[in-house]
Amino acid sequence: MIRVAVADDQALVRAGFCVLLGTAHDFEVVGEAADGDAAVDLVVRERPDVILMDIRMPGLNGVEATERITADERLASTRVLIVTTFDLDEYVFDALRAGASGFLLKDTLPDDLLAAVRVIAQGEALLAPSVTRRLMAEFVRQPATRPVTQPLGLDMLTPREIEVWAAVARVLSNEEIAGTLFMSYATAKTHVSRLLNKLHARDRAQLVMLAYEAGVVSAASG
Repeated sequence: MIRVAVADDQALVRAGFCVLLGTAHDFEVVGEAADGDAAVDLVVRERPDVILMDIRMPGLNGVEATERITADERLASTRVLIVTTFDLDEYVFDALRAGASGFLLKDTLPDDLLAAVRVIAQGEALLAPSVTRRLMAEFVRQPATRPVTQPLGLDMLTPREIEVWAAVARVLSNEEIAGTLFMSYATAKTHVSRLLNKLHARDRAQLVMLAYEAGVVSAASG
């Protein structure tokens, strides 16, 4: 059973999400919050597997709430899925840097949203296709001017692991990585697990951000 919480400042939106999530046999809605502070309190209290988080909320906004949740070691089992009306670049980058595991727009189809929650609960990264394209375009457009950050553990990676890391940054699944890099699914999964451990990454979404910030993703790989 996947335990899910919802944080949004609009009561009607919260109710809609709760009803939708409640229709799935494998979900349990454990609470809802109308602002960022209440969202953090809710996660501390209920420890959901996934919380759907809006960006624009009164007081503590969704990015700030996400950062507080992901920075708290006690809440390491909770994943944050940003679900918002706004797909502006700065929100994507801020949310991912804050530790969000995914980013969807509110016009996402109901079945796709349910599938996204399942993906996030399993530790995968999930970005709306339009968000992925924009993220990649932004980082490859001016590689010479963006700051390059070398993450801890980079020197421990093998050339093959760096290839897999670049594929993860393109938001490919393990199955897609296996097909693209001509390896078995089990091998792809092992490489991703090693990347998470070596780079001290919380999940695949953090691997995506680290790859862009370290300059692993180039125009050629996009």
